[in-house]
Amino acid sequence: MPGTRVDTSPGAAPACAPTLLVTVTGGDRPGVTSALFTALAGTDAEVLDVEQVVVGGVLTLAVLVGTAEPAAVTAALSGWGGDGLDVTCTVRAPGAPAVRPRRLHVTLLGAPLRPAAVARTTAVLAERGANVDRVRRMASAPVTSVEFDVSLDATPEEVLDLRRTLAAEAARHGLDAAVSPGGLARMGRRLVVMDVDSTLIRQEVIELLAAHAGREAEVAAVTERAMRGEIDFAASLRQRVACLEGLDVAVVERVREAVVLTPGARTLCRTLHRLGFTLALVSGGFLEVVGPLAAELGIAHVRANRLQVVHGRFTGRLLGPVVDRAAKAAALREFAAAEHLPLHRTVAIGDGANDLDMIGAAGLGIAFNAKPVVREQADAAVNVPYLDAVLPLLGITREDVEDADLADEALAPGREAPAGR
Repeated sequence: MPGTRVDTSPGAAPACAPTLLVTVTGGDRPGVTSALFTALAGTDAEVLDVEQVVVGGVLTLAVLVGTAEPAAVTAALSGWGGDGLDVTCTVRAPGAPAVRPRRLHVTLLGAPLRPAAVARTTAVLAERGANVDRVRRMASAPVTSVEFDVSLDATPEEVLDLRRTLAAEAARHGLDAAVSPGGLARMGRRLVVMDVDSTLIRQEVIELLAAHAGREAEVAAVTERAMRGEIDFAASLRQRVACLEGLDVAVVERVREAVVLTPGARTLCRTLHRLGFTLALVSGGFLEVVGPLAAELGIAHVRANRLQVVHGRFTGRLLGPVVDRAAKAAALREFAAAEHLPLHRTVAIGDGANDLDMIGAAGLGIAFNAKPVVREQADAAVNVPYLDAVLPLLGITREDVEDADLADEALAPGREAPAGR
């Protein structure tokens, strides 16, 4: 029955002082929080911690107070929890301050997200001695994403092992799990560096060009082997570019028009720009296509290969050094220095073996629909076909994105809403 209950069993106190945990549950409505704190205002209670959440119209409000007179505070709340609210007061005995553990964010993404997957994830956390301090929904469409704020006394090696274990467990349930650092590491401006082919866009540009030369299948087979890390990227690129010899440079414009952005790419770029992030593209593809794409999306930095042209036709050769995996990592470092950002404030997103060095160099490396060798080495993996599914890994909720879109439309009512995602 609704009402006020007192639990005198001692809990683990967060500090060397008597505390009382007040928990309110029931149907949500305006004024509950105000009424609770008004009732506490007539006591000696000192507010130490507050957490409130509403799920499906059901409110849970928890307030931890320090008090020399727990009985008096409990009496002040006696009878207050009527009208559908249940109030519990738990006396917590004094104890020594706890040692602050490492803070982590564990993010699950699934379509759908099944209870069995959540159960196994939380079981693994419990087995490792991790405590789940908070759970919140990050997105409900097009994938469901929930985030666990976790505290864990662990070494960096143990965190890496936890990430790999959770990723393997998640894969068994057909979803993604990512572990990222908590605290200030997640806040403030960042540099986000993306691969282009099969990451920002759905296709491989070299294959689109090769199609005009009638050699698409041949080039695609070499591309696949290179992305799996089976052959050297630079050698494979030169082999594929040789297939373009004699092709009229005019086909570049048709290839640009054929490029299809990965679903969610515009949303990702638009949202990160709003946050003041700097975006960069680092591609083993070609500047002739990547450059205009970057300009269209407002992306500040670009590094890509260039095709040699003589008398209006491709020679089948490249200009300058190849942008391979080492060059991609070097570009990430160069762009970070230009933006006066340390490497731990960088994010790298890619899918192939030639992205591994920049994924390893970044503060957060994300494998996007990647080959197995990349998923195994990245900090996080996303295997749904939406690039904006990366946003929850950066602490950005779907509601934040939609609210920002609505605010922009309200400021410019004559402007069309952003096309697509």
